[in-house]
Amino acid sequence: MEKELLVYIDGEYYPKPQAKISVYDHGLLYGDGVFEGIRAYSGVVFKLKEHIDRLYRSARVIMLNIPQTKEEMINAVLETLRKNNLRDAYIRLVVTRGVGDLGLDPRKCPKPTVIIITDVIKLHSTEAKEKGMRAMIVWVKRDPVDATSHEVKSLNYLNSILGKIEANIAGFDEAICLDKNGHISEGVAENLFIVQNGKIITPPTSTGALVGITRDVVMKLAEKLGYTAVESTITPTDLFTADEAFFTGTAAEIVPIVEVNKRMIGDGKPGPITRRLMQEFEKVVRDPKEGIRIYQ
Repeated sequence: MEKELLVYIDGEYYPKPQAKISVYDHGLLYGDGVFEGIRAYSGVVFKLKEHIDRLYRSARVIMLNIPQTKEEMINAVLETLRKNNLRDAYIRLVVTRGVGDLGLDPRKCPKPTVIIITDVIKLHSTEAKEKGMRAMIVWVKRDPVDATSHEVKSLNYLNSILGKIEANIAGFDEAICLDKNGHISEGVAENLFIVQNGKIITPPTSTGALVGITRDVVMKLAEKLGYTAVESTITPTDLFTADEAFFTGTAAEIVPIVEVNKRMIGDGKPGPITRRLMQEFEKVVRDPKEGIRIYQ
């Protein structure tokens, strides 16, 4: 019989079916918390330090005091992977405001809840990566940076879910959101890039786009390969007329976009720059220098 995966909750480990939190937890009641999605490849947790740094930045913005130090949190992630004997995994690290009452006042939550889930994930099919995705710009706008901005990786993902629902209804693979000014922001769970005349462009975080770990890796990788990679506002017309386009994200990795709102991107196939970035990215994620080994 296959051993149940263990889930870390507040310093204890529980078999997956018994891994539960209180219905009074404000993460459930109000989406009050932050999270990170992290990947382990061949025994190396890719960009673990960078993910932990972002988690603590998000927590600072919402004034959530995480009880562990960053080093303790890193060790907890590694130990959870070891207990589950996982070398290739998706890690979901969640910190909620904790148990309170039915009111929303955060002062009623004396202790945050810390959860570490280690499992597997397959966000997009192999075919999507090989042939590309069909995407749709949806009516759901990204919240502005002075609201529940997606610069903070919070548990409030209803904006993204509504966008995904619209794409599902219309029969597209993924949704693309605009900011309040009509500029391209990002996908519902991924950053977005276009390629135009050999230049690689991604929207700035002022559009409400997440400061993506994979986004940052791809920009640095592009520069290393000799391409120009910049942040700049992208209009829907820029996207429709791009030579290439692709999504990036921890779970998604790099996925080509070949159609947006029924407009073919380029020749309707994953472009040469996108394909090269995908190939080189596969090497980067398995480089021990780019992460922390599970087994030292």
